[in-house]
Amino acid sequence: MNRRPTLLAALALTATAALTLSACGGSGSDEGSAKDKDSDKIAGADTGGEKSAPPSESSASAAEGRPKIDFPSDAKNFFEYEKTGDPAKDAVLADSTLSVNSVDEAIFVGSTDTEALGFYNTEKALSGSITYVLGYIKKDDTWVGETRYFDYKVTLSGANGAYVTYCSDESKSFIKNKKTEKVKDTPTTADSYVLYNTKLEKRADGVWQTTDVASNRGSKECQP
Repeated sequence: MNRRPTLLAALALTATAALTLSACGGSGSDEGSAKDKDSDKIAGADTGGEKSAPPSESSASAAEGRPKIDFPSDAKNFFEYEKTGDPAKDAVLADSTLSVNSVDEAIFVGSTDTEALGFYNTEKALSGSITYVLGYIKKDDTWVGETRYFDYKVTLSGANGAYVTYCSDESKSFIKNKKTEKVKDTPTTADSYVLYNTKLEKRADGVWQTTDVASNRGSKECQP
């Protein structure tokens, strides 16, 4: 279903980003996790077969100085990727997933003043995310179910820049109104799949913030 509106699709990446990004494979839709220190498995990510721990569980191991992100029990994000073996790329991927989680947490809380939203997003990505979250708040909506993110590709641009492409599968996540508690049980279509192109920049403290997002709902590259 179309859990996410097309707001983020309006955010255009720079021409350099568009040329640098490699396409995500799979089936398409539109719109846009902490690293586990003790193993090769990425917290909040699937390393090949089993679904990953939901962010509400993985966030408990948030690194010192980073905001904890909590999800309600009826909503989960699953990030399917493996460590690349490159420390910089692995850090980019981990913070990219935390950017996604921070936006969803703001929706669940019903506020754009959460610590994580501005911690993992900046510039166009932050302003777009705030507008996006406010759209949910205005309608008193949230979402429930599971969203799967997959086909991750990361490209570094110098020491402090990176581009990440990935797909999402929203076929098992649904809009829920907080007042009526009614869930919109929409059918799975091509629009349930989204291709994301994102740009990230590394801060002085090592955090990779998402600065720009472009998305394509219904992209054939993300559909099964």
